Amino acid sequence: MRRLFLRDTAVRHATRLRDTERIIMRLDKYLKVSRLIKRRTVANEACDAGRVSVNDKVVKASYDVKVGDKISIRFGDKSVEAEVLSIAETVRKEEAKEMFRYL
Repeated sequence: MRRLFLRDTAVRHATRLRDTERIIMRLDKYLKVSRLIKRRTVANEACDAGRVSVNDKVVKASYDVKVGDKISIRFGDKSVEAEVLSIAETVRKEEAKEMFRYL
């Protein structure tokens, strides 16, 4: 009886985790999926170099991006600022522009 209860709890916990995965995403993956940066490795390197900040705070590639966050990326002497509007695992190229809004 006790094992069944523990398994039940584990299933509920896994479901809860899947729900939160839809709401948050790693920063490097978001930059790649939204096509703000072309490749995930380049996004990872930009984060490691301290050129990416979220909500005016320099963050690592593993930072969890949420809807409403403001991302700032420095490319040499240029800077790009965008607000996260939606998060999706995969999108078509035409729909990627709907994931963020330039500021």
